[in-house]
Amino acid sequence: MTLLDDLKWRGVLYDQTPDLDDHLAEGSRIAYCGFDPTADSLHVGSLVPVMGLARLQRHGHTPVALVGGGTGLIGDPSGKKDERTLQTREQVDANVAGIRKQLERFLDFEGEHAAQMANNADWLTTIPLTDFLRDVGKHFTIGYMTAKESVKSRVESGLSFTEFSYMLLQAYDFLKLYEEQGATIQLGGSDQWGNITAGTELIRRAAGGKAHGFVMPLVTNASGTKFGKTEAGTIWLDAERTSPYRFYQFWFNADDRDVISYLKYFTWLERDEIEALEAEMEANPGRRGAQRALARAVTTLVHGEEATEAAERAGRALFGGDLDALDAKALAEVFEEAPSIELPADRFDGDGVAVIDLLVEAGLTASKGEARRTIQGGGVRVGDDRVEDIDRTVTRADAVDGAVMVLRKGKKSVALVRLI
Repeated sequence: MTLLDDLKWRGVLYDQTPDLDDHLAEGSRIAYCGFDPTADSLHVGSLVPVMGLARLQRHGHTPVALVGGGTGLIGDPSGKKDERTLQTREQVDANVAGIRKQLERFLDFEGEHAAQMANNADWLTTIPLTDFLRDVGKHFTIGYMTAKESVKSRVESGLSFTEFSYMLLQAYDFLKLYEEQGATIQLGGSDQWGNITAGTELIRRAAGGKAHGFVMPLVTNASGTKFGKTEAGTIWLDAERTSPYRFYQFWFNADDRDVISYLKYFTWLERDEIEALEAEMEANPGRRGAQRALARAVTTLVHGEEATEAAERAGRALFGGDLDALDAKALAEVFEEAPSIELPADRFDGDGVAVIDLLVEAGLTASKGEARRTIQGGGVRVGDDRVEDIDRTVTRADAVDGAVMVLRKGKKSVALVRLI
């Protein structure tokens, strides 16, 4: 399949400029996508355009990842109800560094079509305002700009001149990359269509050239929850923000109605492989084979094979009742969303601490009486061990690596006890 055929089959081609098919077929092209440095990490919602760049590269084109060190000082109004809080240069620079490091996991920076990095701070923070207004602003009328959806949707609720100017800044990015690096294609999310076509228009008017763009759909899920958001917050690509275990579980818990689309969007699996997984899911939905394939593929892509295997071991230990197989770090990742308490390690010396007292201190029971009744009912575990004696105590020996222990009440209530 051609690049666009592949994108269409995967469901990630939302709109495109006329004659883009011919432009791609005529030879190797340079295409870019911008990434907004509002944080020092990308999140899973960024994976659609990231994979778009990677797919371009695999089809023989050169990708350029443009980090918005300049536009990040302004903030893109597209798809936003309110104006963003402006960041300092220091914040933006730190975020740019983090994003660049992550993009290197997806794009090949060596070889014939080696990926390139660019930062629009290089030109947006150095061009004089009068030059920008003369060379860029004169090509756009107020009517043209207010007709764009990203502007139109915000005019009534309030749009500052700062945000209003964002379209021109992004159009100028396209012009600079066109002139300096030969970029003729820009891609992005569907909310970027107005900004992208403003760039093609600026290239036509200011440079007498022709450029193209295509956009991808904003990912949604069948349950109506915003993609990439969970009760615990955003799913980040940074392992320090979202552990590989929780990252793996996010994909493994994909709804049956979403998983096939996600396999198309976020993995390198081919059509026959995905169709086989779809057939298996329809025949044996309880096996969650498609979800497992999705979780393994995306976690490996983002965090590597070793982290994926560790996440799978942690899952087997948790759901198979073998927590003793995990070290203290893995336990902390598995139960990172569980309440935790810190207690002095020396309290666990000698006879240790009574489980009844620990249940109350950890907030799993409201009183010692409730703790006794729960133990008598067989509903308390320390790690994998069921507590059968109401006088049971725990010592450092019960803590994994002498540092962490898992206290359970029933099937759903868990607390992590950290010895400090």
